[in-house]
Amino acid sequence: MCTTCGCSDDAGVRISNLEGSQAGQPQSHVHDHEHPHDHTHTHDDVGHTHQHTHDGALPHTHDGAGERTTITLEQNLLAKNDLLAARNRGWLEGRGIRAFNVMSSPGSGKTTLLVRTIQEQGSALNIGVIEGDQETSVDAERIRATGRPVIQINTGAGCHLDAEMLQHGLDALNPEAGSTVFIENVGNLVCPALFDLGESAKVVIISVTEGDDKPLKYPNMFMAADLVIINKSDLLPYVDFDVDGCLRQARQLNPGVEMLIVSATTGEGLDGWFDWIRNQAGTPAALGAAPREHRISSLMP
Repeated sequence: MCTTCGCSDDAGVRISNLEGSQAGQPQSHVHDHEHPHDHTHTHDDVGHTHQHTHDGALPHTHDGAGERTTITLEQNLLAKNDLLAARNRGWLEGRGIRAFNVMSSPGSGKTTLLVRTIQEQGSALNIGVIEGDQETSVDAERIRATGRPVIQINTGAGCHLDAEMLQHGLDALNPEAGSTVFIENVGNLVCPALFDLGESAKVVIISVTEGDDKPLKYPNMFMAADLVIINKSDLLPYVDFDVDGCLRQARQLNPGVEMLIVSATTGEGLDGWFDWIRNQAGTPAALGAAPREHRISSLMP
């Protein structure tokens, strides 16, 4: 469960490919407190301890126990994720594979940028893609149309990918040594920043149609970024977007972050993006980015 935002749960994890085969994964058991079993606790209004069966008829509180449980669960969850991310990182580095975690809000142009990158650099970089979405394989189908291998992870109610999902995605993608893997995270500027996947670098995309205040509104995302891309620059004449102001906000949060202004549609500025990718060879993996229900589908060409 994502205790950061409360999205999703661990029930019903599914791994599948587009041919329809699925395999279940071990599931943890998470439930709320409305259940009929006996246990001992203290009622804060009377200050005594006793045991009785919960039938949902008697409202009561638990003296802050819920808060303590939430903190412990989140720590345990993130610790488990970090361990799996470290394994992913070692696996990728051992094979010389660069993996870029591409994050943004929905509609910023992640898939368009990846399609354009594959069309212009796919053969040279030997690109494979892992697509993250709550539902559908629409974006993955666009990648498959380019002829490059792609794996679909559907997270159900989950709002981000985690290290375990990526591990299964990499197993299914089976990228070649020395290749480049793009991980298109679920569209969200909040939780994906908090879950390390074991990637080589984090790329954050914002589009000029979203407004120039995103670094201020979503600081964790921009503090975690290795590269920030302002996309849809071809629309700048038609929208109120302060490029310099946006760049200044991002660098105030993350002074070392690299930034590019591009249009994935027209190709403007993409040479800088391609150079950045090529210059990431051998870069140590970044530290940094929760399951419930996810499906992994293969769209091998």
